[in-house]
Amino acid sequence: MSNHLAIATVTATLQRLLQQSVQNSVEGARVISARPDAQGGNIPETGIALYLYHLRRNDAYGNADTPGRQRRAEIARRNQLAIDLYYLMSFYGHESALEPHRLLGSTLQLFEDRSMLSHSMIRETLADPAYDFLADSDLGDQLEMMWFELLPLSTDELSKIWSVFFQTPHALSVCYKVTVVMIEGQEPGQRALPVRDRRLGLVPFSQQPTLEQVVAATGRYDPILSNSMIRIHGRALASSMVLVRVAGVEVRPSQVTDTDVLLSLSAVSSGTLKIGVQTLQVIHPKPQRRGSELQSPARISQGNGARGRRILGNGAVGDGEVGNGRGDSNVLTLDTIYRGVESNVIPFIVRPTIQRLQVNQAPGLDDDPRSAIFEITTDLPVQVGQRALLCLNERSIDQPKAYVFESDRLQDPSTTVTFRTHGLKPGDYLVRLQIDGAESVLQVDQNPQSSTFEQYIGPSYTIS
Repeated sequence: MSNHLAIATVTATLQRLLQQSVQNSVEGARVISARPDAQGGNIPETGIALYLYHLRRNDAYGNADTPGRQRRAEIARRNQLAIDLYYLMSFYGHESALEPHRLLGSTLQLFEDRSMLSHSMIRETLADPAYDFLADSDLGDQLEMMWFELLPLSTDELSKIWSVFFQTPHALSVCYKVTVVMIEGQEPGQRALPVRDRRLGLVPFSQQPTLEQVVAATGRYDPILSNSMIRIHGRALASSMVLVRVAGVEVRPSQVTDTDVLLSLSAVSSGTLKIGVQTLQVIHPKPQRRGSELQSPARISQGNGARGRRILGNGAVGDGEVGNGRGDSNVLTLDTIYRGVESNVIPFIVRPTIQRLQVNQAPGLDDDPRSAIFEITTDLPVQVGQRALLCLNERSIDQPKAYVFESDRLQDPSTTVTFRTHGLKPGDYLVRLQIDGAESVLQVDQNPQSSTFEQYIGPSYTIS
């Protein structure tokens, strides 16, 4: 589903795609998203006017926007609306040089090559500083695909569209439909607890923390690694004491507000984290009242060597001897602090990092296919049962080769994974490691003076 910025995001993405395409076809051409109005000065001298002139409910998803309401008109789930967007694209330029015709041909070619509005196109648009007002758009997370469709309009239908533009001369134009855009309502659903008996019972916590997303603190679309600082976004996250449970271990976050929690994954031991999907919760521990005395989280229960869980100096919680009566402020008993409120569980993905690459290559002659054994060392251990894939992509513009190999089966958790490859074409290859779908990050050349600026440069290996 998408929020209220979905329509504007589609328009901005189309404008960006068209601008990249037409600037190579006609020099100086520009794309504007405005009503083609000669009096308002919204017609470019050379370029394309992109105008959203109509939208309608998508019939194929007709049941999707039916409100899920209970008998008392209470919303059981958020409303959602499926719509199709209709765009008019008009082309302008010097007729003697057939610039409108060239712009039209470039547009038709673009939408034939890219018939689908992919998530990567949307994310590239949202990352563009020119569209910073769309930073909160979540259209890139929509599950339903969005397609471009050329509308076969008759001359009469096209003239009706142009008739709404008062005193605007007709221009060479074409209409496209974008289907389907899902817009979700903001009003949260409500669902009461099932009735157990007629007696008055407990009600849900009014201030229960709610998690919405986990992203890298450096950017929404940046990868999360084992040493990343993550930002946990939600509601009612602040409290007098906050812990974050990651992969079964509780750690103290570095910063807490009512809507965001910052946590460094470096505080979680590498033996606890795993590559792939992790689970996360925010916990609000509460002190426990025993008799007339309120047990503060800074105190320990009075006992002799009771076995329990403790918060270590680095913020992690582990097993150990607690309750020795000496008032160790770094040790908290499970009974004392774990009488509180827990948030919902939310997943996030930790991607592997290639720390060492070793290759044993068998000798070969001329252009004969090669065989090699790749040994890759990661920052986190690969668990037994996890599927490990080696992805090789040749760094070449002349029919580059690509290969995918599966690793040997692991008998025990290990940070080193072995791949036996064969049939490799000699060449320079980019190396990626994929563990249960979580893929290692490629290095990008950030030197503006380099010939490979903003291109992938590593990790790489040359098959000779």
